[in-house]
Amino acid sequence: MPSGRVVFASAGPGAADLITVRGTRALAQADVVLADALTDPALRDLAPRARWIDVGKRGFGHATGQDRINALLVRHARSGATVVRLKGGDASIFGRLEEELEALAVAGIACEVIPGVTAAIAAAAATQKPLTRRGRGRSVSLTTAMTREGTLQATRTADTEVFYMAGRQLGALARRLRAAGWDEATPVSVVSRAGWPDQLASEHRLATLPGAALLHAGRPTVVVVGAGAAPLPQACHEGQPHAMTDIRVAPVGAP
Repeated sequence: MPSGRVVFASAGPGAADLITVRGTRALAQADVVLADALTDPALRDLAPRARWIDVGKRGFGHATGQDRINALLVRHARSGATVVRLKGGDASIFGRLEEELEALAVAGIACEVIPGVTAAIAAAAATQKPLTRRGRGRSVSLTTAMTREGTLQATRTADTEVFYMAGRQLGALARRLRAAGWDEATPVSVVSRAGWPDQLASEHRLATLPGAALLHAGRPTVVVVGAGAAPLPQACHEGQPHAMTDIRVAPVGAP
């Protein structure tokens, strides 16, 4: 039987309509879908004939081993199937993509990667805080707060730093940011479940960042620090411009 192929489709960081048109076409052609935990279940409607397999990883919880995921990709593709590996956010950003690409290369299986929206971009859009700013926000860094060894790290290498998977460590992250040279008055934006209807945002200075921990507890969270976290003088949520206060806690999009 001829070998199948694998398509890495980036689902976006939240609601199903954040997937790209190319991603929806890939799902429509899928025989098998290996789906991450944080992908919207509504995406199943886009692949009605496919077999869906949950291979999600959840922070501090159940996780499908990477070796098993690699083996499933190879096995189903070798059976002649068109396999869609559905990854949350953008597949190339903290998605363990390199390990799966390497496994397919060793097995001689053809593959394609479809880009998508990552959580940092969704958070910036939801809060109307551009990650780059003319004259003062020329660089952006995307970082995982936790290292592979389980230690927390923070840096000051760009005008705007975005930390992924930091929701449970906001107090410790604030201390690390101060140690890295960030001032107590540095603006910080915290967004949990970016891209979902129940996304939630809070605005802080570095000094008040630990106070966001309870608000965002148990929710996938990104933390934006520096130039890209500064509120605009005016922003238009739901068509109603309003002033942004120094410390604000509200559902995203609320007037």
